[in-house]
Amino acid sequence: MPAAPQSPSQSRQPIKGTGILPAPMLRYLIEAGEIVADTPIPEGQVQPASLDLRLGAVAYRVRASFLPGRHATVQQKIDQFGMHAIPLEAGAVLERGCVYIVPLMERLKLRPGLSGMANPKSSTGRLDIFTRVITDHGEAFEAIPAGYEGPLYAEIAPRTFSVLVRQGTRLNQLRLRKGQPNLSATELHTLHLAQQLTDRPLDREELLRGVPFSVDLVGDAAAPGFDGGVIGYRARRNAGLIDIDNIAGYAVEDFWEPLRAAPRDSSGGLVLNPDDFYILASKESVSVPPDYAAEMVAYDTSVGEFRVHYAGFFDPGFGHGLAGGREGGGIGSRAVLEVRSHDVPFLIEDGQLVGRLVYEKLAGEPDKLYGQGIGSSYQRQGLTLGKQFKR
Repeated sequence: MPAAPQSPSQSRQPIKGTGILPAPMLRYLIEAGEIVADTPIPEGQVQPASLDLRLGAVAYRVRASFLPGRHATVQQKIDQFGMHAIPLEAGAVLERGCVYIVPLMERLKLRPGLSGMANPKSSTGRLDIFTRVITDHGEAFEAIPAGYEGPLYAEIAPRTFSVLVRQGTRLNQLRLRKGQPNLSATELHTLHLAQQLTDRPLDREELLRGVPFSVDLVGDAAAPGFDGGVIGYRARRNAGLIDIDNIAGYAVEDFWEPLRAAPRDSSGGLVLNPDDFYILASKESVSVPPDYAAEMVAYDTSVGEFRVHYAGFFDPGFGHGLAGGREGGGIGSRAVLEVRSHDVPFLIEDGQLVGRLVYEKLAGEPDKLYGQGIGSSYQRQGLTLGKQFKR
């Protein structure tokens, strides 16, 4: 295991090994011209094992979401389905219920063998902004094929709140990998025994598709965010505008309705209203060792008509003791769950399995870890809304 980095260096490391590329390898690709932009890419965009992506100068309002397919570029589809262009230099409002395509400032010129995947940033998901990265000739959202050379675009569809964005706003993040570094159930079990990835007891068979986690509908008055019996939040309909870059600028009660734990002698559970948006927390605390990265994936579509977690990347050091991610003698940090039910009301109950964490090894040592040392917003987070809201 690497030692805990004391401060982010500006180190660069050539691509070698198999796995998710850590910060030093991302800097190497920037210097080598495989990740490029018209303006310099600042160090603040380089996360422990991912790169924040910036919105470009214009947003295109389009009639519908789309994938370009192997025979078209994104711009060709914009020309076909676009309605009007919106300049972003001075800021512009993206209305809820509308779909936009925004060229990103970063472009790629990847070598063979390097592929990527994208995800919304945590704060983006907590605002119910449905956003996905697409590429020219792409046949899947969020997937960057090996050796891809070309521009990147963000499809953005605010679902609950209208949002103010501007050129340079960061809604998405990119991971690059060499090879297929997924862990087997045996490898994951060995890692769990050595590092205690969660406070949930697990055997090898339970880890066939990753580390399972469940929803907490009881809460813990001693845990962050659970004060007063609040076990979650439901977004208020028709709330005001949110400026993405206005940190701690909004009162929680103006945008969210707190949800409280049911009485102990009741049947419990929470009925999800169709298309309402909820912020809940995992019952388990989780930890990502410094030489690994993780991604949250849906547990199983057969468990119900709801979706959990729209922003799935967990960087090295999340919830880990070396990065200040553990509460006292506890294990890890809670995962925040962004939840939406589809089509019909759906009852979820305390302890119900809702997702899994898939772990992948890094291709090299990171020189920074997720945590307060690099300005991370959600270490030791408990039940926490997006950073735009006052705590």
